[in-house]
Amino acid sequence: MTILNSLAFIGAIFLLAVTPGPGIFATISRAIASGFTHATILIAGIVVGDIIFLLLAIYGLNFIAQTLGAFFMIIKYLGGVYLIYLGYTIYISKVSIKKTTLSNSLSWKTNFLSGLLITLSNPKVIIFYLGFLPAFMNLETLTTIDTTITIILVSTTLSSVLLLYAFLATKATKFLKNQKALNNLNRVSGGIMIGAGSLIILEN
Repeated sequence: MTILNSLAFIGAIFLLAVTPGPGIFATISRAIASGFTHATILIAGIVVGDIIFLLLAIYGLNFIAQTLGAFFMIIKYLGGVYLIYLGYTIYISKVSIKKTTLSNSLSWKTNFLSGLLITLSNPKVIIFYLGFLPAFMNLETLTTIDTTITIILVSTTLSSVLLLYAFLATKATKFLKNQKALNNLNRVSGGIMIGAGSLIILEN
């Protein structure tokens, strides 16, 4: 990849990353509910899912997406239902005013799995990469170094955008000082997560 192609590629990934969708909604929800650290684990899961689809696209495995179409649909609905369940858990949880952060009941493993499912439940991601990558690189002559650079560019750009959303959402929670406000914020956070899961299920 040339420097010009790399910059254009970063710009395109950035525009994709900042577009509101399940990943951003879930990131904001997790940051509000449990703080920045927990949100970073969810973001790691989202990025890993993107890398998986990116590699499938780079190595020309679009036939897998076609062959496993039914499997992707199952993952899509399971992922959506799972996020709705997590959203409901956050929604009904109560926050103690003595806590310095909001609900931290979800483990790091659960956060990572949630992020991974957000990407894997959306087969449009691999379709995007399959149609997107040829505009910036020749996949037939792509070297291992080119592939590594591409992974780094996608990971860095995507995680930077999502981390910014998580940081801003976390900062917003510091203006809330009483228990009622924190509980209401949990309801908002849970509602956002439920909305993200519903969006995954309803998307064609």
